[in-house]
This record gives sequence, structure tokens and C-alpha cells, in this order.
Amino acid sequence: MSRAAKASRGAPRRSRRGAGAPRSAVRLLEGNCLEVLGTLEPESVDAIVTDPPYGIGFQHERWDSVAIREAAAKAGHDRLSPNEAFEVWCRIWADECRRVMKPGAFLAAFGSPRTYHRLACGVEDAGLEVRDTLMWLYAEGMSKSRHYAGGRATTLKPAFEPIVLARRELDGTTEETIARHGTGALNAESCRVEGRHPANVIIGHDPGCEEGSCAPGCPVAAADSCAAEGRKRLAPSRFLYCPKASRSERDVGCEELPRRVLNLFPNAQKDGKKPAQARNPHPTVKPFELMRWLVRLLCPPGGLVLDPTAGSGTTGAAAVLEGRRFCGIELEPAYIEIAAARIAHHSKDAPGRPRVSRAPLGRRR
Repeated sequence: MSRAAKASRGAPRRSRRGAGAPRSAVRLLEGNCLEVLGTLEPESVDAIVTDPPYGIGFQHERWDSVAIREAAAKAGHDRLSPNEAFEVWCRIWADECRRVMKPGAFLAAFGSPRTYHRLACGVEDAGLEVRDTLMWLYAEGMSKSRHYAGGRATTLKPAFEPIVLARRELDGTTEETIARHGTGALNAESCRVEGRHPANVIIGHDPGCEEGSCAPGCPVAAADSCAAEGRKRLAPSRFLYCPKASRSERDVGCEELPRRVLNLFPNAQKDGKKPAQARNPHPTVKPFELMRWLVRLLCPPGGLVLDPTAGSGTTGAAAVLEGRRFCGIELEPAYIEIAAARIAHHSKDAPGRPRVSRAPLGRRR
């Protein structure tokens, strides 16, 4: 029997809500998630939906390379390869996440195809049970490969991102965990489309697609072509479709913020192209519909969603739009500002008009 199950003997009980997390609140906490997570109350979070660094040295950013190796070394794991350090780092933050999750709570974390195996192992080594791997397929990605004579390259064009789905141990049976904490099972009914049970694959159109006509190689068209003849009304894309975030979607709510360089494809600027600008320059913004679907699937109505790597606040906006509470942790002050603006914008129409507050905790070095 698990520790949580042993502790549950006796009269049924409800998990405590997190300190400083009133039912209507949205909190943004500035700082390193490895430090800030330790300040949150145990067993206070209903679900975690997050898009952490992938450990691939994205655009040579410190947070996706050096910072990860430093965190692993600080935990006593030095002289590791980058991938080994990434796995250790994932175990560290997942262990902190497990501590604050209610029994039976779910965690969904995005990963890169190159390092996903390390992410899943780190999450599992932290004591969470890996329940599934979700796949978000899209066609808008651009190859980051260098090109060599003879048409040679070192990488393929990215077209999907895996998402690990894990769960903290139950408090007794699934039925008992649901009764005591409201967690333990996915909210499948709220994620059905035309009666279909939710699937573990989500796809998006090719950017070259037009209304009523898909571009060659579009994953939506490929999926729909698998439908049996005479059953096109049941085309898979009707149940799985979700495109990448558009420029207008990433900037909505940020109208009062300054424009900054949006450096998504640095190799393109070597050809003399002028870099794009956006009020939300975060390089890995996820689409609202995808994050709303995950929030709705994992978190019970009115529950608390945690994102320990909140970025520009997409998970937070998704949470308030779905009537959930939210706590986000972000290291960069500039992204905290953007996240606050985006969440406040979407909170206007959210149930209960949740308050957006910022609580910088400071960073220990």
C-alpha cells in the first residue's frame, strides 16, 4: 500500500488547498521553479500542465542548456552528458511536483523527440506513474539543420511534440481517490467531440492549406484519408485538430507592451531577412485550444492548475477560461509581465473574474 493510501485510512477527507491560493486567485510567482516549488503546500495541486525546457540547447539559451547542467551538478550529479543532466533535472522538478500534487493528480509535460525519453524517465524516477504518451502533430515546423554539399542535412523537419502523461499514486482505490480529492481519473466526458472518447493524438494543418483544400503532406489530410470510404463524416481531424499559435493569438492582451524581436528562426536572418517583432516574443508559445483541452482533461472543475515553467502564461489563460484556479512559476521577469497581461485579458470573460497577482520570491544563488 502506498504512503498516501496508508495515510487515508479512517474517515474520508479532502486535500487542503494551497496556502495563499484562494479559490478565485491566479498567482504568478517569479523565481527558479526548483526553489519556488519548495514553498508550496504539499498535496495542494489538482493538476500540472507544463511546457518545460527540452534540454536541447534551444537557440543557445542558457535556460535550455547551462542552467540545466548546473542544477544537476548542484544536486551532486556532475560530469554528466547534457542528456544525462537533463534527466536528473527532470527528476528533481518532477519530485517537487509530486510533493505538491494531490493523490491521483495528473501531470502533462511537453518534450522534444530528441530528449523525451529522458523526460519520461525523470518523471517516472520521481515516483509518478507514466500513464500515456500524447502526440501533438503539426506541419508548421522549420528544419534547424545545417545544409551540406550534395543535398545533405543533419536533421529532419520537426512535425510533432510528445507529451508525457503521468499520475501521482492513488489514495486507496480510484473511486476512493475521486471521492476524497476529486482527482484520480481523467475528465473524458468534457473532452468528447460528437460523442467520441478523447484520443492521445492532436494534429494541425499545414500552413499552406487553404479553405477546403489541404497542401501536400498536410497531417490533417493524411489522417482523414485513413477514414473508410463512405465514412468521411467521421474524419479523424474533426476530433483531433489543433493548429500552432498564430501571431495574433500570442499577442492578444499584450497591446500595451512594447514590441520585441521574435527570433523563432535565427538561421533565416543569416540570409539578410529582417527579424519579425511581437509583443509576446516567447519562442515556444503553445496554442490556447491545446492547453484548454489539457486543462479540461486533467483538472476537475474549480481545481488548481500549476505550471512550474509558465513562460508567457498560455496555461494560465487556458485555466481561467476553463474555470480553474492557476499558479504559475516563471524565472524571467519579462515573461511574468507578458503572462500577467495575457491572463488578465482572458480573465475578463472567465467565471468568477479571477484576480491576477504577482508575488516575486527572489532567487537564492
